[in-house]
Amino acid sequence: MPIDHSSHEALERSLQEIDWPALLRRPYTPSPAAWEDQVLYFLMLDRYSDGNERGYRDLDGHPAATGATPPFRFPDDAYTADRPAWADAGNQWLGGTLKGLQSKIGYLKRLGVTALWVSPVFKQVASDVHAYHGYGIQNFLDVDPHFGTRQDLVDLVDTAHAQGIRVILDIILNHAGDVFGYEHNPERYPDGDGGMDPRWDGAPYPVAGWRNAYGEANLPYAPLDPGTHGHAWPNDAVWPAELQAAANFTAKGRISNWDHDPEYYEGDFVSLKDIHHGEHGRDAGQRRIVDAFQPSPALNALCEVYKFWIALADVDGFRVDTVKHMEPGATRYFVSVIKEFAAALGKENFFLLGEITGGREHAYTTLELTGLDAALGIADIPDKLDYLAKGWREPADYFGLFRNSALERKASHVWFGRHVVTLFDDHDQVRKGQDKARFCGDKTNRGYLHLKAALGLNLTTMGIPCLYYGTEQGFDGAGGDDRYLRECMFGGRFGSLQSTGRHFFDEGHEIYRFIADVAELRRRHLPLRRGRQYLREISETGEPGSFGPPRLIGGRIRAVVPWSRLFNNREILAAINTDADQARSAWVTVDHALHAAGEALTCLYSTDPAQIGGKVGVEARNGKAVYLELPAGGFVVYG
Repeated sequence: MPIDHSSHEALERSLQEIDWPALLRRPYTPSPAAWEDQVLYFLMLDRYSDGNERGYRDLDGHPAATGATPPFRFPDDAYTADRPAWADAGNQWLGGTLKGLQSKIGYLKRLGVTALWVSPVFKQVASDVHAYHGYGIQNFLDVDPHFGTRQDLVDLVDTAHAQGIRVILDIILNHAGDVFGYEHNPERYPDGDGGMDPRWDGAPYPVAGWRNAYGEANLPYAPLDPGTHGHAWPNDAVWPAELQAAANFTAKGRISNWDHDPEYYEGDFVSLKDIHHGEHGRDAGQRRIVDAFQPSPALNALCEVYKFWIALADVDGFRVDTVKHMEPGATRYFVSVIKEFAAALGKENFFLLGEITGGREHAYTTLELTGLDAALGIADIPDKLDYLAKGWREPADYFGLFRNSALERKASHVWFGRHVVTLFDDHDQVRKGQDKARFCGDKTNRGYLHLKAALGLNLTTMGIPCLYYGTEQGFDGAGGDDRYLRECMFGGRFGSLQSTGRHFFDEGHEIYRFIADVAELRRRHLPLRRGRQYLREISETGEPGSFGPPRLIGGRIRAVVPWSRLFNNREILAAINTDADQARSAWVTVDHALHAAGEALTCLYSTDPAQIGGKVGVEARNGKAVYLELPAGGFVVYG
């Protein structure tokens, strides 16, 4: 059933109704000096917290005595749910709210998080019972009532800022939700059951009309007259009213070939309707001229929409969805408008993070063309990070990702630390097709035993590290579609480890404690955030001629994998052990010029607490080297 929005009658229906002078009276939080200093945390809002948990620690660190949901206890509560019913629940709205997230800011701060990336909060198509993910927007100017209200968002950001945590909103420019229906014409792309499957073939489809709150396409496909269609507010059609012109949508059916240009620019994202952003000029070869791009009224309207959310909620950045499917000129135009507006509010380093699929070279080219600040570590970065920690990827391939002078066609090395967000767990795992699994859901490779090594890589190698919610509690979702990557932190009907009715805000969990410790180490030591990076050579014996980069042997590596971060003549040495079954040791090369034989490096952190504070001597081997011993599946840092 549609949700009652009677309390939202006072909201703006048009961009013309926004009272900008009143909106801009509040003070705004300046941007951080460097985003590579941050630790990001991505969460699916519907799956995070409903505010009804008992026994978690509140903002001040005190156990919450109210609430009905008790904490999860392993193994008693694990794998107790009926699998089919549990899985069915995972494809529906489950109840996470902005207020629930606000109540967990203390949990996140103590974890070491400094920036929240929150899945889309905007009002979804009311008839879509599966729109919990937030990517099917019906009203771009409102918060979905499942999540709360605009004021709840403002309160969340204010609470986060008071604790030194930034907030990044996930936003969508490429498409709206399934807000209109095509005319029924089974002669064109029939679906095999007598219906119609509108797929892109380069030509527009006739549109039957805007959908109402029940999903019926029975409203005129044109700007709606409040006098005759006042009932369309707030659940029907698309809002704000400026988006209701038919020319705002390409209306060419869904994408079938995700790599065909112009299909992936013009087609609908499955049922989500593609927005027309404007026109590029063309050269003699019919290639787009980005400099000649002309924005459409729809793109200008969306620029105003997202300026509104910055002004209202004081957010610190946007993660821009599906950038591959937007014309580069449209992305660049949006980036310019938003950067200027944010700078006028004192947010000189407002963060714009793009989801750019299509390969690393395409991602970096897009960054240069558009002015986006960073790209998500799509495809090769998560793959190599994930499977290096498990011993199935060449270390040089992962570390080589961050030295990409060939991609930039420049003579000298370019360090991409500030332009890449690195993560290995996420909400859709495009790289894995239909074989989805969180890191710990990989039972074949015993993911949990390698998790600290993966997190050590993520938090102390180059890039802006991003944690995916639940990783800190060992979530192990796996299955045939995205839902299995989106378990509920608050338990409910779809708790992780196939549980129900138990929450996972356990600050004593060994992975939570590990992340908190390493994040604090990262905060204290600048080289771990901004330093240059080198994969180091190793040797079992330390004899001359025996050193070389760690590498696969017989398709697998079970060894110490070390790297250095260097900044301002200071070296921090870190290493993982890809062998989860036994301790490993090796001589490890360090910077020859920065160290003298006879000096010592101190263990700043180890997964074996007995090693912390201990020292290793620098010896004249392969230039200079130290002897490291790592516990099984372990992680160490020396400096």
